[in-house]
Amino acid sequence: MSGILMMAIAIVVLGGAYLLYGRYLANKWGIDPNAKTPAYELEDGVDYVPADTNVVFGHQFASIAGAGPINGPIQAAMFGWLPVLLWILIGGVFFGAVQDFASMYASVKNKGRTIGYIIEEYIGKLGKKLFLAFCWLFCILVIAAFADVVAGTFNGFALNDAGEAAEKIQANGAVAMTSMLFILEAVGLGFIIKYCKLNKWVNTGIAILMLVAAVAIGLNVPVFLSRGIWHLIIFAYICIACVVPVWALLQPRDYLNSYLLIFMIVAAVIGIFIANPQCNLNAFNGFTVNGQYLFPILFVTIACGAVSGFHSLVSSGTASKQIKNEKNMLPVSFGAMLMESMLAVIALIAVASFASGEAAAQGLKTQPQIFAGAIANFLTAAGLPYSLVFTLINLAVSAFALTSLDSVARIGRLSFQEFFQEDDPAKASPISKVMTNKYFATVITLVLAYLLAKVGYAEIWPLFGSANQLLSALALIACAVFLKKTNRQGVMLWVPMFFMLVVTFSALGMTIVKLVNAFAAGGLTVGTFLQLVFAVLLLILGVIVAGAGIRKLFVKKNEQ
Repeated sequence: MSGILMMAIAIVVLGGAYLLYGRYLANKWGIDPNAKTPAYELEDGVDYVPADTNVVFGHQFASIAGAGPINGPIQAAMFGWLPVLLWILIGGVFFGAVQDFASMYASVKNKGRTIGYIIEEYIGKLGKKLFLAFCWLFCILVIAAFADVVAGTFNGFALNDAGEAAEKIQANGAVAMTSMLFILEAVGLGFIIKYCKLNKWVNTGIAILMLVAAVAIGLNVPVFLSRGIWHLIIFAYICIACVVPVWALLQPRDYLNSYLLIFMIVAAVIGIFIANPQCNLNAFNGFTVNGQYLFPILFVTIACGAVSGFHSLVSSGTASKQIKNEKNMLPVSFGAMLMESMLAVIALIAVASFASGEAAAQGLKTQPQIFAGAIANFLTAAGLPYSLVFTLINLAVSAFALTSLDSVARIGRLSFQEFFQEDDPAKASPISKVMTNKYFATVITLVLAYLLAKVGYAEIWPLFGSANQLLSALALIACAVFLKKTNRQGVMLWVPMFFMLVVTFSALGMTIVKLVNAFAAGGLTVGTFLQLVFAVLLLILGVIVAGAGIRKLFVKKNEQ
């Protein structure tokens, strides 16, 4: 199959899904454009902040995408392009987009509260506590995996065979400098948007100028630091980003990044239609490849791009608190998910364009590098210089991951605080006051994430994928119970819900067996020990929360 044909199929399927299925869900559940949204009702200038649709879309899309829709399809391509493409399209439409829309819808209808509060309201207080513990553990995994991806993208030095810094990596240095400038510019843009009250098109013009300036400076003044130093800098940044008001960093940073990310997708699509790369992957390589089983590995490796539980945390944790009008929920949630599926298809085309061993021969070792190298190859057919495109695509990928880090660190901190929060703040114990302190919650979350990040994202990714997909099943259960108890139809959530439960319990069980075998063989390090503890806890919490939710889903109304 050619790249153009694969791209055309994706555009037709995903575009048609938005126009038909997305609008069907909105009509079925009910959208009230005259309702006062939580962003206005509970506006506090910190988390509840009304924002234009394009700003919230930028936040949602940049936050949910991260490095996931690039890493996942490229890793899963070992099974062949056909199962990967089918799961992206079917999963993206009927699993992921439905979950994201339902999560945001349930949150907006419940004062912008998180999925944890939805569970408390419709399933029970114990369910909420256990779900919050699950979310906190999951957020630590996400922070660790994505922080290591970003540190690798920023790493300024190539290593020799002895593991020592041998030469500078120009592209990584440029990406690192530009990304740091983005952060500073985002703060400035945040103050401009909040206090200058300019027309949104003026704000857009300022954002684009800032973006161009940062790229130009980054390309000409790169910064070269080691991966270890970048780990420390990234975690210091996350520590600040997850406690400051959303208008000061989160919203404007996502606003800036959204233009870069959309540029990347548009450029990639244009490159595919110009170069028309041929697919050098087999359509199907079998149900077992390199000791990995198609089921369940394919469905946990490709999370972002098909269905991802993390999206439910963003939809209900941050984006729902910024929605100005209920009618904006469909494009912001359903639309952003389909855009992410499009990115996953592009990643599949990118890895498929390389012949066996070709990417490694070009020095492209990580998934983001393979993606950037392929897009750069496509656009050289349009006369653009390879080095410039490669740097810009790498920059966009790091922007994805950094934006996800902003959001997930805040969500992890909030989950930790909510777990220890008393019903009556006046009766809170001294221990509860410490645990609910946002600075304490931030530090303890990030310290554990830092320890896991040192293991490397490649080792963390299988556990992250399993936990992520289990979270999607729990979010679907919570939304299904909410829809039932509010007399709305939720049957479209049932197949995704049960399928993801089977997938994730299978994958977590396999992970635990693998880690236990490593322990028996004496190969368990601090990092892998933490993974084993996380895997066992996630499995136990997942079983309990899922069981409580399913009981509520099937109990008769007169028995509730």
